[in-house]
Amino acid sequence: MKLATRINSFLPKYENDIEKVFEKFNAMGLTHVDLNYPEHVKDYSAESIKQTLDKHNLKANGVALRFRDDFINGELGNSDESISNKAIQLCKEACDYCRDIKGEVVTIWLGFDGFDYSFQIDYVKVWKQIVNSISEIAEYAPDLKISIEYKPFQPRAYAFIDSFGVALSMIKEIDKENVGITLDFCHMLMKHENPAYGASILGNQGKLYGVHLNDGYGLNDDGLMIGTNNLIKTIEFIYYSKLYKYNQAFYFDTFPVIEDPIEECERNIKMIKKINQIIDRLGLEYFENLIKQNKAVKVSDLILEILK
Repeated sequence: MKLATRINSFLPKYENDIEKVFEKFNAMGLTHVDLNYPEHVKDYSAESIKQTLDKHNLKANGVALRFRDDFINGELGNSDESISNKAIQLCKEACDYCRDIKGEVVTIWLGFDGFDYSFQIDYVKVWKQIVNSISEIAEYAPDLKISIEYKPFQPRAYAFIDSFGVALSMIKEIDKENVGITLDFCHMLMKHENPAYGASILGNQGKLYGVHLNDGYGLNDDGLMIGTNNLIKTIEFIYYSKLYKYNQAFYFDTFPVIEDPIEECERNIKMIKKINQIIDRLGLEYFENLIKQNKAVKVSDLILEILK
C-alpha cells in the first residue's frame, strides 16, 4: 500500500525542517508524500524536494492547492476575473511543480468557492466558471491527474462543490480523461454520505484519484485517527478501494491536536494494515457473497467474524 500523511502536523515538532520530517516519515514506514502548494514548498525548489525525497526513499504522490489571502471570496469561481485568473495560474504552477518532483496527482480543494448568504452569488455563472477553469488546467497538464476534493462547508457556510453528487456531475460536464475526484472520509460523513458508496462508483469508473482517510462524528471536520469511530464504514471503504484496484496513496488527513503526531501516525499505519489483513483473510469473494445476500443479519455476522 502507498501511505502518506499530513506534513503540517510534523513541521512544528521538527522546527519546520522538512528534511527531518521526511526522515521520520521513512522511519515510520510511510512511502509517499503529498505537499501543499505553495505553502510547503515556497522555500524549496522542486529539484531540492526531489533530492530530499530520494534521499529518504520516499516518492511524491502529488501536490494539493492551498489558496490564501486574495482568495477568501472565491478561487476559480471568484467574481473578480483577475483573481479567478490568478487562481488558474496558481493551479498551473502547482502542475509544473508536481511534474518536476515526479508526482502524479494535483488535488484542487476550493475551500472559498461558496457562499454564506442567499442572493450572494450567481450559481450558474460560478458553475460555468469553475468548469471552464478546471478544463483549462486539465488541458494544460494532460499527463497529470487533476482531482477535485469536495467538502460540504467550512470555511464557507456553503461550499460550491459540496458533495459526491455535485462533484461527479461536474467532472461529467468537464469530460476530461484526466479529471477525477478525491474522497475525504470525514468530509463525506459531514454530508451524511456513506464513504464506500462514493468509492465504489468512482472506482468502477476509474475516477477515484485520491483518498483522505480519517474519522469523525459527522458534524465537523474532526480529523480523528482512522477506524476509531466508524470502523465498519472504514473497512467497507477500503474493501472497495481494493476491489477496484485503487493505486494512489492513502493519505492520513488526521489532526493530532493533543496527541503526539508520531504516535498518532503510527496508529493510523497499524490500523490500515490491520484492516487490509482482515479483508485479505476473509477474501474479496467473501464480501461479494455477503453483499449479494442483501441481509442485515449477515452484516452482523461479518462484525462478529472480525471480532474473533
